[in-house]
Amino acid sequence: MVRRRPSNRTRSGAGFAACLAALLVSACAPAPQRPPQATPLYWPEPPAQPRFVYETTLRSSRDVRADTDSDRLRRLVSGVAERDTGFDKPYGVAAARGMVYVTDTASGVVKAFDVPRRRFFQFGFRREGVLKKPLGITVDASLRVYVADAVARRVVVYDRFGLFLRAIGDPTVLVKPTDVAVDAAGERIYVVDTGGIDSDHHAIVVYDGQGQMRFEIGARGSGPGRFNLPVAASVAADGTLYVLDAGNFRIQAFTPQGRFLREWGGVGRGFGQFARPKGIAVDGDGIVYVVDAAFGNVQAFTADGQLLLPFGRLSRDDVPGGFALPTDVAVDETGRVYVLDQLFRKLEVIRRLSDAEGLRLQGQVGND
Repeated sequence: MVRRRPSNRTRSGAGFAACLAALLVSACAPAPQRPPQATPLYWPEPPAQPRFVYETTLRSSRDVRADTDSDRLRRLVSGVAERDTGFDKPYGVAAARGMVYVTDTASGVVKAFDVPRRRFFQFGFRREGVLKKPLGITVDASLRVYVADAVARRVVVYDRFGLFLRAIGDPTVLVKPTDVAVDAAGERIYVVDTGGIDSDHHAIVVYDGQGQMRFEIGARGSGPGRFNLPVAASVAADGTLYVLDAGNFRIQAFTPQGRFLREWGGVGRGFGQFARPKGIAVDGDGIVYVVDAAFGNVQAFTADGQLLLPFGRLSRDDVPGGFALPTDVAVDETGRVYVLDQLFRKLEVIRRLSDAEGLRLQGQVGND
């Protein structure tokens, strides 16, 4: 479940957009599994000023992997196509600098999409870096990858290519780590311990960059600073920690030292409320995104909890912008939002538009 990224989107955004465009239009790339939208999908819908636009969907290795001369020759000689690796039971997502990482609980690995290099690979199945039940995932500014393993009761840290670096956490302390959040420097690591019905350890366990435990935030309860089944967390650019307190149907914000700042939310089906919240992410401008499996959408909030807009919808059909069981949301430094759907086994990429883009598009729609 990724989290905070810097707000400078210009250069890296252009590079990533070019890579995505190359994947979709290159003559060497395989045809997409589904036809592109005839009409662009915006949120909110016209005639309102668009703020987000659907960009593409990742489903398998085929969506990024380049079709090389060697691949074509192999198919010609053997008659066997290159194996296509997709999602089995995806759960968490993290993204930064063209790298997209997805945890898969059924296969027990992390599936990585290297968009700039048009490569796909998997990790988490070798020696000391073996994963048992990978759930939440995040990256820091150095592209170190942090994965919460609920069964092994630890967080495993890898480099950007999936090579094991170290493990963090004490199984005698952690009951059910379901997510991990980290500051950009990788100097403060927050492990979300969901605990369970029979456990009172519903808390955030805080480690330093060397993996030494420093303190805990919260305990089981419903008051400010307490948790009931926390499931996800994210760190903003200013260091603020946002925790998705699912059992209390709210978001809580804390200082890096663990001091309670504010909360918002509540149980219900109205705008700004939650029913089955699953994942949280914060972009470089402080916008907080919360995915809710009951609504099949993402709600975008200001840093103080004011609802900006929801996007996406609950759907029985696997269509762009339609979700059946979304489990996580991530944001990269370009402002792109990644929404992971477990039932449809897909990862949708949705781009946040600048004000200038939104106004220009609104004018185009109005002149059509």
